[in-house]
Amino acid sequence: MPTEYATGRIGADELPSSTALLSAFREPDNPNRHRHRVLAVARELVECHERRHNALLAAHAPDASSSCVTKCLQLVDDTDAHRTDLVGRIDNWVASHVQHRTGASLHTETLGAVIDRMAAKWVAAQHALGISAPVDPHPLQLDDDAQLQWSRLAELADGYKDLITDVIEHRRRLPVW
Repeated sequence: MPTEYATGRIGADELPSSTALLSAFREPDNPNRHRHRVLAVARELVECHERRHNALLAAHAPDASSSCVTKCLQLVDDTDAHRTDLVGRIDNWVASHVQHRTGASLHTETLGAVIDRMAAKWVAAQHALGISAPVDPHPLQLDDDAQLQWSRLAELADGYKDLITDVIEHRRRLPVW
């Protein structure tokens, strides 16, 4: 019987931590994100959400022409299609690298979908601070919207941490398509 290593399957403990994910979101040039495929794709998801956000802002501008709105909405559609592809890449990685235990409770969302939501919230939190480029902000005071966005991001990060802990400890399994 082949070992896990021989079959090319690695354990769920190879799932990136929430800290690693947030670092990948924050640092576009961080060389560590290229050491794990999920982190590299997570960074691409942030870039997609940033493009999507900017396109929607331009489309909703009071002085936006109908041709500008059309181009912006096409960019949103193209970006969403690319996001779907990226989520699929994460899910394919999970399917081929994470062992799934029969009998463990099935999580309702794929790992790619969870990371996509975190990336979207990262961009929303950055914009709530008035920051469009991903940086590590240390504001002294947050307005209500910024506080809400950062709190939601923290909740998603905690949920992600709980999820991967449950997967590692075989209490949960991730959906595989």
